Amino acid sequence: MVVIDVDNVTRIYQKYSSRHRFKTFKSSFVKGDFFKALKPDELVTALDNVNFKVREGTTFGVIGENGSGKSTLLKIITGIAKPTSGRVSVQGKVSALIELGAGFHPEISGRENIYINGIMLGLTKKEIAHKFDDIVRFAQLEDFIDAPVKTYSSGMYMRLGFSIAINVNPDVLLIDEVLAVGDAAFVPKCLDRIDDFRRRNKTILFVSHDLSTVEKICDQVLWLKEGKMRMIAEPKRAIDAYLQDIAEMQEEEFEFRQKAIEEEVAKEEEVEDRREGRWGKKEIEITKVRVKSIEGKEKHVFSPDEGMQIEIDVKAKSRIKDFVFGIGIFNSQGISCYGTNTESEDFEPLSIEGTGRVICRIAKLNLINGTYYLDVATHKKDGYPYDYHRKMYAFMISSLHKDVGVFRPAHSWSFSPDIKIKPPPTKKA
Repeated sequence: MVVIDVDNVTRIYQKYSSRHRFKTFKSSFVKGDFFKALKPDELVTALDNVNFKVREGTTFGVIGENGSGKSTLLKIITGIAKPTSGRVSVQGKVSALIELGAGFHPEISGRENIYINGIMLGLTKKEIAHKFDDIVRFAQLEDFIDAPVKTYSSGMYMRLGFSIAINVNPDVLLIDEVLAVGDAAFVPKCLDRIDDFRRRNKTILFVSHDLSTVEKICDQVLWLKEGKMRMIAEPKRAIDAYLQDIAEMQEEEFEFRQKAIEEEVAKEEEVEDRREGRWGKKEIEITKVRVKSIEGKEKHVFSPDEGMQIEIDVKAKSRIKDFVFGIGIFNSQGISCYGTNTESEDFEPLSIEGTGRVICRIAKLNLINGTYYLDVATHKKDGYPYDYHRKMYAFMISSLHKDVGVFRPAHSWSFSPDIKIKPPPTKKA
């Protein structure tokens, strides 16, 4: 049985404009400029012809970047917002946790808000009283339940909202990104309760940026981008496509930044040969640096498990016998993550003249999430610089891992039989 049916739903908002600030419908109509207030460039299409069906007992995930239309979609499904066109139908009792503090009155106590929210969700006062202790206990708010909710932290808001939502025994549970504000102890409780809902064949619509959780609990996933449906598929396929799209956008951004740096270098070199970030008399000049995949494709966004090629084009003005090529990798805090050169690795220079290319291959980067910068240099054995480029080239490590520190060494965990622990879901690097 289809429980949620979203049929050709489009939602258009009008942008706020200061020139319309004091306009009224009457004044616009009298002046004949009513439709000028609705210029296409002043409208935002939050959802564009979205179609999908969610069957009973399914956990349906929705992913996408901020501004992709996820929260708008949930508001329309719950009836908080109306579609500009299209229709939505939902079968059964719906409980929604879509905004932090939504439906709470800040001036009254948590106790009173439980009763108000329970009645709004279709329970009688007697039914709420029967569930009251369970709601408070699950939310861990025994000491605060009679305090005004305006005194609650964001985590307390989330705990109370989630506890109410799951304890009214809905047929359909809608969950937005609010779990992101939960503390480390409470979020696992929420996920366990979601698992319990799934075992009882309840229907769940789950919106989250936590892709590992989406992959773990969802049966199908919708990927939204700029209000449009990009894909509905089994979780891993949809998430991989979404991550690939993000990587391509990051790549474009890095390419744009890199071109801007190169243009800046070229302009400054016309005026001043020596500049901050680059020095040396260029007896061996670095003419071009490229960051590539191991396969030779130019790119700037990598996963920790990927390798990298650093290609350095050089030009020697005359025959030189004393030369060293080196590279260094620094994180965004300026910490040296790795550095090496041909001298430290016992290469013996013989001669260089004219143009040439140096390639340094790194089999596996093993770095954590973040932006990194490259030093590239040519110099004598004694350190005299021919051409030194300081942090002029950047790349990014994009990963779902939550490491801290400087790098990600290859590692694994094992536990003795008396330690009961659940392994993490398989995730992409």
